[in-house]
Amino acid sequence: MSDGVADTGLAVSGADVRDAAALLSGKAVHTPLLRSDALDAATGARVWLKPEVLQITGSFKFRGAYNKLARIPDAARPRGVVAWSSGNHAQGVAEAARRLSMPAAIVMPADAPAMKVANTRALGGEVVFYDRATEDREAIARALCAERGATLVPSYDDTLIIAGQGTVGLEIGRQARDAGQAIDMAFVCCSGGGLATGTALGLWETFPDAAVYTVEPAGFDDFARSLAAGDRVRNARTGGSACDALLAPTPGDITFPLGKKVLAGGLCVTDQEAFAAMRFAFTHLKLVVEPGGAVALAAALTGKLDIRGRTVAVVLSGGNVDPDLFARVLAG
Repeated sequence: MSDGVADTGLAVSGADVRDAAALLSGKAVHTPLLRSDALDAATGARVWLKPEVLQITGSFKFRGAYNKLARIPDAARPRGVVAWSSGNHAQGVAEAARRLSMPAAIVMPADAPAMKVANTRALGGEVVFYDRATEDREAIARALCAERGATLVPSYDDTLIIAGQGTVGLEIGRQARDAGQAIDMAFVCCSGGGLATGTALGLWETFPDAAVYTVEPAGFDDFARSLAAGDRVRNARTGGSACDALLAPTPGDITFPLGKKVLAGGLCVTDQEAFAAMRFAFTHLKLVVEPGGAVALAAALTGKLDIRGRTVAVVLSGGNVDPDLFARVLAG
């Protein structure tokens, strides 16, 4: 949201996103904005893809993690950081901590994809497992913080995290403008809402009238249902979707009020629709996308909203998929 579009009252502003972009310059990858004739033909729209699968650690999460960790005072850095994540935030935090010479502990579900666990450890992160069904990841992380005097790094409900993720939208807007395009709407993969709300703020710096929609897995569309209800609701389940990156139980204390102001609504897709989008991305775009990273593309391909004749930005939020699952998806 530009300064002329009333940032007043928002926890995060367009100015915060611009500040994050300045800090991340030369640190995060400035991912390209891509288009495909096959995708335009399949959707009847002009679709621009933001492939955060090409970002450091394979997802957008590095942006917010580095923006948060780089601002931790020098005196607090030896005590490290603690985060919770199913894998993408884990890797982003571990890599940011590695670059800043800080220890990092990540609370991860015991059923997290093996590749995400291995990558987190390879980046120097300490992995602490928990059971999704019986344990509270946030309580475990906060207890570790208290024990170690570490800094908590939430996966989405933090103003610096949101501002960092917002650089995705800032780049989309500037890249589209440079290509002579005006973005009408954007589809963004959503879990807790940090990427979706941040992307809206960043995109509005260039296109203040763009409508930004969350896209979530069916059965885990708490953000969409919360927006419709006007109050936060929770998912009935904590697991059961292949979109492991998008299983936050409820919108955040920060992201939900922000989302009510900057988001146009929410959409959801099935796992099978996400798999079909993964196949499309691999076949036509030569990109590897994980299930959770493909849901926004799935919403465009399946016509969850009428986008014919519109110019639409679609965020491919991550590409960290286990090889065995990816092989099964490609096999149909």
